[in-house]
Amino acid sequence: MSPVAEFDARFSDPAAGPTPWTETLRVLRDAELYWLTTVRADGRPHVTPLIGVVHGDVAHFCTGPQEQKARNLEHNLQVTLTTGTNTWAKGLDVVVEGTAVRTADRPVLRALADAYVDKYGETWRFDVGDGVFGADGHVAHVFRVEPSTVFAFAKDPHGQTRYRFGHPH
Repeated sequence: MSPVAEFDARFSDPAAGPTPWTETLRVLRDAELYWLTTVRADGRPHVTPLIGVVHGDVAHFCTGPQEQKARNLEHNLQVTLTTGTNTWAKGLDVVVEGTAVRTADRPVLRALADAYVDKYGETWRFDVGDGVFGADGHVAHVFRVEPSTVFAFAKDPHGQTRYRFGHPH
């Protein structure tokens, strides 16, 4: 995936420049924790922390079908996934706006299950069932976030880069 980068000087320090996509992708890959925003049926936002993996340069997450975020995704697939640092003057924050797309392909699920173990260890080993992680009523649906726009907020110096993707959303 090769997005088009746009540097926004209005919200950037004069010494800043655009953040390279490779750096933004590295932050997404290395993040231990993400924040996922979904939209409730009544239009209110729902934000929750969760773990996830980047596989094939795309962020993935999972959720049990009875969890609030899964119920929200039943009626609105638009999501925002964020990660970064909780500091003002160092690090890089990343915001991914896009569409959650359910992943049910067994080989992809196996690769993602392996990616969770590689990143988080045995605590997060998922069995692969029929289109889900798990089996016997203890399942999680797996989603990828197809990005429409990604923002990188650099902090030393402060700079804002927007990446646009060519696929439909």
